[in-house]
Amino acid sequence: MEDESQTEVTQTAEGPVRGIRRPDGSLAFLGIPYAAPPTGRRRFQPPQPVAPWTEPLDATRYGPTPQRREEPNAIIPEPSVPGTATLNLNVFTASSSGARPVLVWIHGGGYSSGSSASPWYDGRTFVRDGIVVVTISYRLGFDGFGVIDGAPDNRGVRDWLAALEWVQRNIAAFGGDPARVTIAGQSAGGGAVLTLLGMPEAQHLFRAGISISGALGDLPRDRARRRSELLASMVGCEPTLDGFRGVKERALTRRQYEASLLGKTGLAATTATLTDGLPWGPVVDGDLLTRPTVDSYAAGVGADKPLLLGATDDEFTMVFDRAPRILRWVPVPLALLIVEKTHALRRRWRRANRTRRDAGSALGRFVTDRVFRSLVVRIAETRRDARTWVYRFAWASPTNGWSYHCLDVPFWFDCLDDPHVARIAGEDPPQRLADEMHAAAVAFIRDGDPGWPTWRTEPGTTRVFGDHPELSRAAYDDALPLV
Repeated sequence: MEDESQTEVTQTAEGPVRGIRRPDGSLAFLGIPYAAPPTGRRRFQPPQPVAPWTEPLDATRYGPTPQRREEPNAIIPEPSVPGTATLNLNVFTASSSGARPVLVWIHGGGYSSGSSASPWYDGRTFVRDGIVVVTISYRLGFDGFGVIDGAPDNRGVRDWLAALEWVQRNIAAFGGDPARVTIAGQSAGGGAVLTLLGMPEAQHLFRAGISISGALGDLPRDRARRRSELLASMVGCEPTLDGFRGVKERALTRRQYEASLLGKTGLAATTATLTDGLPWGPVVDGDLLTRPTVDSYAAGVGADKPLLLGATDDEFTMVFDRAPRILRWVPVPLALLIVEKTHALRRRWRRANRTRRDAGSALGRFVTDRVFRSLVVRIAETRRDARTWVYRFAWASPTNGWSYHCLDVPFWFDCLDDPHVARIAGEDPPQRLADEMHAAAVAFIRDGDPGWPTWRTEPGTTRVFGDHPELSRAAYDDALPLV
């Protein structure tokens, strides 16, 4: 534990926690459990209350992560921390007094990887600007989202709810205002925000949402069940609660990746993601999630909450990095057959994207539009009568010429000085752009308005974050054929 002269104790509803005061003056309380360890009889169950304690809990180091191994090629550095008390969260604040707006960050990773312990998610820049930051962990992959006979569905979603309930109970003790909570996340974390925004059960837990490159789950239950049954056959157990409890966590973790691909690799795996959705994620189970998320918006759920959302220009282009060599002589219309079988849809999209003249670029943008950019427009249109702001991240990295998935995260967090950033953004990424994006996020979290017209006020209006500040009403026009 750190020297007590550098620490501070704060009382939560469950017990006292000892955090660390950092050189910049901010406080960090790390690895605070918001639920009991999901082990033994609690495995594959809803999050259970943590046992209270009386002595100060050491919260000076990150807690265990549900991610069991660090992905060596991950764009975002997301460490894995061993241990069983994986349902924990981190709080970053200026002081325990006051009532400042709160940002709750939900990490991405396709609902199957990722970590709240990433240095990119360190909340110091938001704390500097008057925000209290909470980053949460949740069960991933099969543990969080697999369908099991005799176990509740959507355990990962229930973890999000439990973490947000902890924030409502305790954030005032860290100088936060429970009435001014904004939930935010990127990729699967952005999808989590969208899911929570469409859940009646979650409405009392936050005031606003920010979805960065949000990837919705909305998996049909029968499809999720078939994947769980495949995993059961691969590990040699019955697809039941007792069956899966009899399999060691390491064996399930190792085989669930194979089950998620259904034997597919490369472009075939990407095509399966387009047609079947992500392998793991929130399931439309008829209980916690009664209908697809956008249908909930159409019914008015979440209409009173401000939403900021958007995507990068080249979310999935990196998947097709080798395509220009592999498909060098393949015409773009033929290449698009790999990811889309409907001729009329391909033709409409091609008309709007004639500048994409090589197969790799066209495939990357098509998948980006199909999974991310068209979803932004669908949600903005469905929420036309609600307060919805749209952005587009168009700055291209000098390392490869793309504005790809995850590249925008260090700009939102204003952490361009992190040593991992240069690997994806080059040696001198524009601080001016980080200042603009971070300021927009701070304004939205603080005031519920990022500083440009809503989609409703001026239909189609989008803040383009790129080489030069720009407002556009045509920023997503090339994705419209897929809406």
